[in-house]
Amino acid sequence: MDGKRYILAIDLGTTSVRTLAYDLQTNEIINIAQKKISQFYPHPGWVEQDAVEIVTAIISCLERTISNLSADLIYGVGITNQRETIVAWDKKTGKPFHRAIVWQCRRTFDYCEQLKKDKRTADMIHRRTGLLVDSYFSATKMAWLLKNSERTAKARAAGRLCFGTLDSYLIYCLTGGAAFVTDHSNASRTLLYNLKLQDWDPELCKFFDIPMESLPRIINCDEYIAEFKIKGKNLRLGGLIGDQQSSLFGQNCVRAGDFKTTYGTGAFMLANIGNAPVLNKQLLTTVAWKTSEGIVYALEGNMYSAGSCINWLQDHLRLISNPSESESLAGSVVDTGGVFFVPALSGLGAPFWKGNARATFSGITLSTTSAHLVRAVLRGITYNTRAVFDYMRSSFPINEREMRVDGGMTANSLLMQFQSDIMHFPVNVSAVTESTALGACYMAGLCFGAFKNIESISKLYKSKKIYKPTAHDTKRESNYEEWLRIVERL
Repeated sequence: MDGKRYILAIDLGTTSVRTLAYDLQTNEIINIAQKKISQFYPHPGWVEQDAVEIVTAIISCLERTISNLSADLIYGVGITNQRETIVAWDKKTGKPFHRAIVWQCRRTFDYCEQLKKDKRTADMIHRRTGLLVDSYFSATKMAWLLKNSERTAKARAAGRLCFGTLDSYLIYCLTGGAAFVTDHSNASRTLLYNLKLQDWDPELCKFFDIPMESLPRIINCDEYIAEFKIKGKNLRLGGLIGDQQSSLFGQNCVRAGDFKTTYGTGAFMLANIGNAPVLNKQLLTTVAWKTSEGIVYALEGNMYSAGSCINWLQDHLRLISNPSESESLAGSVVDTGGVFFVPALSGLGAPFWKGNARATFSGITLSTTSAHLVRAVLRGITYNTRAVFDYMRSSFPINEREMRVDGGMTANSLLMQFQSDIMHFPVNVSAVTESTALGACYMAGLCFGAFKNIESISKLYKSKKIYKPTAHDTKRESNYEEWLRIVERL
């Protein structure tokens, strides 16, 4: 050992950014600093963020995290990030040409619908990328900027355009433009990455009219990037991985068949499927990580609305004053009173892929109370997760032991029990709710030699609580089938 003790992580989320330190001696996360990030909604369904605000917030958080840590004790800094959000910026000045277009943004929905009408094109994109044609992904957002942002188009013509997801922009800023990179897990979310080539696909770039010279260099997740300085302290960057793949890694799902669900702004189920891609029309195939040990793929079912539903109950409907009240209020009634909720506040993702769907309550009567509505929202989230789980299970031999879960919503015991019951499957809540950040710490640890290999990391998992399904209930199953019929009608 070289005397170092800490690994830092930057967790670039959708509604906030945070930085933290992982203490190797105690196997605990310490010194968490967090800042909320503004979101802008210029039109219905459009979502934007200020990339400069994000970088400024991260630097502020890093300063707080390292304030009482000696640089000599820090291995380095890993990064995990919201994935499909994109930025266009000036290669010389580093200034963005437009607000960042967030993964939730639906502005390219009509364009994607046109593409999907050509089945050969849609199939070609799916075969190459493992993804479906959807406004969720980065390429159509880039294409929109080139057509609708004059500054972006002029920068392309002048050879000064950089296109990247937020990880690329952050690294560019932290290193003063010295590093323009992304990793395989983030690149595989763009609709421009070929799973077999493990690189940008020239034909897809041409199809979407995205200049390849404007895209970042793709590196391994455990690769050293560069050095940068915060408050006079020299820090090393290395360990880069998209947020949901990072959660899979942080949950120690490192063997084929292991799977997890993260309950954040959206809910994301990922299964480790080993070193060969498996395609499924209802799920996404993505790179989980690529390290010096090789490449690992994942099947993913992404649900656009989960925690955002709880925030909506609080901030817009005013049914609860804080997220924790959702459990107590929902638990004050024995059922939903016949009310169903479809969590489509940003459209429906896997396995339905109804981008224009809207969130729906049905079955409301004069006897419906706020408790019934909140309980129906929790149920709707678990129903959507069950639908993804059924497809996941039929596509790949996932393990039959447990589904590991993380994220703030796992503190809601009623929700977790609902989830176990409707899936007829054990749900294992991680002792570390910050599994996404933990995955970035682990990846940075691989990069800087804090861990010998991935196998050594797999022994670090800690469980907080396991929920086991209660006895089979025919009424529960009929309610789920009714919910599927409601979704079908959307």
